[in-house]
Amino acid sequence: MMTKTDQELAGLLFDTRATLRAERFAAAGARPKDSNAPRKLRITIARVLTEQHVRSLRSGSATRVLKAS
Repeated sequence: MMTKTDQELAGLLFDTRATLRAERFAAAGARPKDSNAPRKLRITIARVLTEQHVRSLRSGSATRVLKAS
């Protein structure tokens, strides 16, 4: 996750959320092929959101240092 750009992270987040939504609707109708798929997708979403949050904190702390000077 750390090597991806901000745009790649945003795209991955969008695609993963869409896949999770599709998995949920598919699971409602019939027995899912991979019952752990939603869990894996949620973990991926959490990792992407965590990396985005860390990046926002890093950029925010850099601007605070500049403002304090």
